[in-house]
Amino acid sequence: MPPKIHRDLPVEQPPGYAEFIKDLVSFSTERGTPLDLQARVNGKHIDLFKLWNVVSVRGGYDIISHEKLAWRRVGQEFNLGTNNAAAYAFALKTVYYKNLAAYEIKTLHKREPPPREILEDITAKGGDLLNRTVDNFRPPPMRPTVANGADSDASGGEDSKTPKDEKMEVDEPGSGGGRISRGLRQAPPQRVLFQPDVSSSRQTRHPSTHLHSSPQPAATAAVASSHPPTSNPSSMPVSLANYEPRPQMPLTLRGVVTPGNNPSLFKERQRLAREAKSAQHGKPPGGTKGMMKPGGEYPLTLPRRIGLTRQAGFDGPNIYVRTLQGLRSPIPAEQDYALHHLVKISHERGDKYKFDAFPNLAESLIEYVLGVSSLFYDVKWEISYTEEPLGIHVLDGVNGTPDILERIKRLNRIDTFDELEPKELAHKVTKIHEAGLTIRNLSLLEDNAKYLSTLPQLRDFLTIALNLPPSPLVTELKHYALDIAEQVTRAWSMDASDPLYRSLLHQVDEGLDRGAILTSLRALSRISMNLEESNLLREVPISVITRICDWLLLEDEELVHACLDFLYQYTAVPENVAFLLANSNILPIPSFLVQLTRLLQYHAQETFTEYLISPAVPPMAATEIPAVPLDLLEQFLKYDEPDRSNHWLKAVFEEDSDSEITQIALWQAYQTRFSEFTTPQTPLLPAAEFIKNVSTIFAGANAQVVNGPNSKFIIKGIRQRHAPMDLKDRVYSPCHWTLPGTNPCGQFFLKPKDMFDHIASVHLGIPRTKEGAWNLNPNSLPPEEERPVDCYWANCRRFSRQNSTPKPSPFDIGMHVKTHLPDTSEKAALRQKHNRTPATKTLVPCDPSLNNTATVVEPDPDNPEGREAKYGQQIWHNTATDERGEAAGLPLTAVLVLRNLARNIPKAAACLQETADYHTRRKMSFLAHGEEGGEKEGWMEKLFGPLKVRLAFVLAHNRSLGKHVADLMGWVDQGWES
Repeated sequence: MPPKIHRDLPVEQPPGYAEFIKDLVSFSTERGTPLDLQARVNGKHIDLFKLWNVVSVRGGYDIISHEKLAWRRVGQEFNLGTNNAAAYAFALKTVYYKNLAAYEIKTLHKREPPPREILEDITAKGGDLLNRTVDNFRPPPMRPTVANGADSDASGGEDSKTPKDEKMEVDEPGSGGGRISRGLRQAPPQRVLFQPDVSSSRQTRHPSTHLHSSPQPAATAAVASSHPPTSNPSSMPVSLANYEPRPQMPLTLRGVVTPGNNPSLFKERQRLAREAKSAQHGKPPGGTKGMMKPGGEYPLTLPRRIGLTRQAGFDGPNIYVRTLQGLRSPIPAEQDYALHHLVKISHERGDKYKFDAFPNLAESLIEYVLGVSSLFYDVKWEISYTEEPLGIHVLDGVNGTPDILERIKRLNRIDTFDELEPKELAHKVTKIHEAGLTIRNLSLLEDNAKYLSTLPQLRDFLTIALNLPPSPLVTELKHYALDIAEQVTRAWSMDASDPLYRSLLHQVDEGLDRGAILTSLRALSRISMNLEESNLLREVPISVITRICDWLLLEDEELVHACLDFLYQYTAVPENVAFLLANSNILPIPSFLVQLTRLLQYHAQETFTEYLISPAVPPMAATEIPAVPLDLLEQFLKYDEPDRSNHWLKAVFEEDSDSEITQIALWQAYQTRFSEFTTPQTPLLPAAEFIKNVSTIFAGANAQVVNGPNSKFIIKGIRQRHAPMDLKDRVYSPCHWTLPGTNPCGQFFLKPKDMFDHIASVHLGIPRTKEGAWNLNPNSLPPEEERPVDCYWANCRRFSRQNSTPKPSPFDIGMHVKTHLPDTSEKAALRQKHNRTPATKTLVPCDPSLNNTATVVEPDPDNPEGREAKYGQQIWHNTATDERGEAAGLPLTAVLVLRNLARNIPKAAACLQETADYHTRRKMSFLAHGEEGGEKEGWMEKLFGPLKVRLAFVLAHNRSLGKHVADLMGWVDQGWES
């Protein structure tokens, strides 16, 4: 039936509401289910759009239904009330179930919803809608429900619980109804049977309705256990008199499935009932002819198995045993079944499937996958476990087959299909790949890898697989073989004549497949890893080393890492290093070492750390209020009060929460400064108003009274400045010229030029000409005994320290004084950047007579304002680290290869000196001593000398590699000494 659409929708619709309702109506119409857009719970309208958003955000119907009390929390979003919350939550769940459950399955989970007969047409109890089908659905057992729906629950975790009876105390405390005394007992009360209310659940509006409604079970039981009924209302228990029944909820009606209204579901239930009844009498269910079922009869047409009789009477083998027996069976269909499931098991449950728990599983897989040779050669490999296997096609299963490579070369090739493959061939290749993939997946487990390493025939298989002719048919199988080799070579010891070792080197030497080369390098690097023997990697062809050196230049981190792992194992043997040195005319060893050094900074991250250059110096407290320079005073006099006093306060005071000044001292300083400029038109501010303005100018300042024997009136929160500040917040600089036995000059100047003019004219006594230039004529200068003989800026005394002779002239002193003045030019920052001596310090040259070196002396004067701490920055170029903070990745492996070379080059050189022939010695001599007439150089200096600067940089800037590079440089120094 089409859904009934109500027109009283909300006036203000949220975004997406109209599209959602339209889509929902269309879905319900197509499905043929009713849609109630005006659903109500507890008299409140339920907005389906809001309900959909709330439930979908929480994960959907199934997730909420499986979480305890989750539907109650959903009901809180709609303010349904706390009384009878379980019934309201179930009613809300039913609204969603009837209207939105199928829509959720279709739109949110992208699945086909189950038929309406097992969804909308039944109760909303339970969950698991996504997996509900006609075959697996079992309706919940029918049980009587009460009118208020108390047996319904709002959560899927509580639908099987039985509601507990509520206890109701009907006896007054101390009444005779209790069984406290040991006297006579009263007659037992009559049992009042519960009569459910079958009338309409809708409450009428007349006030006497509650007098005729039937009591609830809990209330009835309580009344039955109390005193006999009485007509006296005053004698009723208080709890019974105050009892109010719960609000009634509509009955949950479940439709009965009949052949008329739902024939398919009725038929299915009848079938299930018949099967259950037959199972109780020991009869197998029908419809399974030709199948062997555990515990029952199996058809005679199937071949009998060992241990099985006509009446099996056992639970049957699990899938693991079944696949093992199927693989060992000679029946192709059983083998196909076993391989198909072994691939799935090895992928999904490989951690539970161990070779040692299933004897002959690994051996059977190896025997099967050896059949790949029959695709290219006229051979069928057999494995013999006797001491003397006979025939070229028989492999030694006890000790392995050392001449397997020679046997492969003697095999006869057969024609293969290069383009079109017959169906039988494609099927056989697929099954061989499945067997190889199973071994590969299971070998990833450590226990399985150990088991495989004990099988000699596995080495033969790996050698055969790696030496198959190049063909797309077996490319995937070769990768499986290399993956297996990577896992098991760690438990094998291989010499230079080992067939598998030579096959792996051949893959690196002539292979073009990156994946095959990468896995081959890893397999070679892991040889003997779990053994006490070392991985010697003897007789590696020079072409392999050349290719590996070339691959180090690629931007392929995975391949470079595999190459470095191989080189780390290779260079750990002095004989291998001697081989490199002997072939240095072929191998680009210097460029190879340069590339290794570059890799020390692979993906280095630039970071910065600060270090303290000079600590902070706290400001010194000023002892007196600074005098206002004349130019600044002229600017103050242009203003009337109170602006004039406000500017003066800002110029000579600053905020400081820990400082204070007496009000009388502040007032007297103000009077002293401006009393001479007072006129009847510009009088001074009254004291009270002036003190009040201080708090206006400085927000943190306030007038206070310090009580005591002599009370003080202070201004808390301000202090005197060391130097005044002008109206543009520029701070004046004081003159620090201090003659012996006198105080500093103390005059303030804003510009360095004005400061220099003051020093030259006042302290040095240099006059000016009529044109305004400095008159340096000796006759115009003060007498020599009146002229200063040194720089008296603070405690500089530069000329006295240098024992200058003759005495410095005023010109010399004036030029030197300029170095003390602040640099305010545009190039000040640039000059300071390239100045080795900070601007606040003075360089004292060395004195040969005192036999001292140049030192830097900090001038004493000044900084009364204090200094902030100065910090420098250290730049780091750190590379990758592991979770413990230790070096890791390509940089670590590169430095370990360099360390091996530095440690073994002296040994290798000595080895070459003893065993080299004439041509080798001549070549080696050329490398060791350079060209004719050149300077002698050792191996270490020739190879590692150009790397010293880069290694020093890494040592200084790479904290993660620091100790490894230090170890490397130590070996380099030892090699130079030797």
